Amino acid sequence: MTLLILLGVPLVAALILAFVGERKLAPEINIFGSAATCAAGFMLALQVYEQGPMMAGGKFFFVDAFNVYLAVLTSFVSMTTAVFSRRYMRREVEHGRVGHVQMRFYHAMFQLFIFAMLLCLLTNNIGVLWIAMELATLSTVLLVSLYRTPTAIEAAWKYFILCGVGISQALFGTVLLYFAAEKVLGEGGEALLWTNLSQVSGQLEPTVLSLAFVFLMVGYGTKVGLVPLHNWLPDAHSEGPTPISAVLSGLLLNIALYALVRCKVLVDGATHSHQAGNIMMGFGLLSVLVAAFSLLRQKDIKRMFSYSSIEHMGITTFAFGLGGPIATFGALLHMLVHSLAKSAIFFTVGHASQMHRTQDMDKIRGLFKGNPLVGWGMMFGVMAIVGMPPFGIFTSEFLILTATIKDAPLLTPFLLLGLGVAFAGLFRKVQQMVSGDIPDNQRSLKVAHLPVLLHMGLVLIIGLYLPDFLSRWFHTAVELLK
Repeated sequence: MTLLILLGVPLVAALILAFVGERKLAPEINIFGSAATCAAGFMLALQVYEQGPMMAGGKFFFVDAFNVYLAVLTSFVSMTTAVFSRRYMRREVEHGRVGHVQMRFYHAMFQLFIFAMLLCLLTNNIGVLWIAMELATLSTVLLVSLYRTPTAIEAAWKYFILCGVGISQALFGTVLLYFAAEKVLGEGGEALLWTNLSQVSGQLEPTVLSLAFVFLMVGYGTKVGLVPLHNWLPDAHSEGPTPISAVLSGLLLNIALYALVRCKVLVDGATHSHQAGNIMMGFGLLSVLVAAFSLLRQKDIKRMFSYSSIEHMGITTFAFGLGGPIATFGALLHMLVHSLAKSAIFFTVGHASQMHRTQDMDKIRGLFKGNPLVGWGMMFGVMAIVGMPPFGIFTSEFLILTATIKDAPLLTPFLLLGLGVAFAGLFRKVQQMVSGDIPDNQRSLKVAHLPVLLHMGLVLIIGLYLPDFLSRWFHTAVELLK
């Protein structure tokens, strides 16, 4: 019942907002729907924590420590983003950047996007996973093109074409996976269920699984934003509304990586080798290095932080590929703290852009004096995202780096190089924006305090003290991903 509520609320909210999405109460309906979804997510997590993995809807839905943790994270960040977007999007309407029709699209597609992501996580069927991933793509295409400017439409088309091509590769990989499974499980839907596949992974044809993973890696890797499949991500971030940048970076990339990790477990079981992990490590490390050096050249603030997202997804992909209890624990923790920190950064970026009426970093100055919450929120956000102690990202990166030194020492210098370059680049860029005098073009505005403070507070608390229940939760997920 709780799972049906978790999936049903955003779907019903999307239908309601499709009719009232431009009216005054639409932001409140969006917040209420997201809050109800978040409450259902926490209730479902509590059930899994007390009772263990479970299935619902026959065998159609499956919940364990891995996917329910991401479902809670998805619903929580969606709720805080809805709170942030209430004031942000109303200001966009006041400035004439969006009209009533666009606001209807925004609110309806926001809830549909939440539904698609949760369906990706909770479905037990790899075919439905693919369909839900495509639904998430289609809903966010409309959100990226919301401003209807030539550059926004170009970014939406690039996003649609590149991710469409990528997701077609994932479809072919899914077909190959089914082709291998139906020889063991028989024809029909039973051969598409994660629970069945995981039980017979050792009996699946290793050659077919290895080939399938290549296509799945390319397909879902495009959605993760891994280099060289990442070109859509900076454009989508820079041209879409800032709340959508927050959920793209903080949530959608995690969902695609979730699909990859599930597939890796199957391939490892079939091949009894580290082949899939090596592929993930290669893509991950390449993404870290390319993104770190690319963010040095950016002039648009949202593009710069989009490359930071590529870097961090590269770190997480590398850690999952490396495997082992320490690296996997670090990767799970990194997904959590990166989502919280990066969405908080985009909240402050949105406020800073509205204050200066530009996303050009050369024209954004004096945030400490102009609006201390925005200035210090951005500064602490960057301190967290580059891995400075005592924030949680320092803990996750330290675990991943420790595992790399132990299991892949030759790759350690490359990982350190990427982390160091990103550290220096982000600090140099952000220091110029937060310091100095207030420029003439800076406007004062009321900002949404709660989402920024809540996210950064959680990242700080996790860095200082990881609660025992969360530690046990991650250890349970690590056991599932062996």
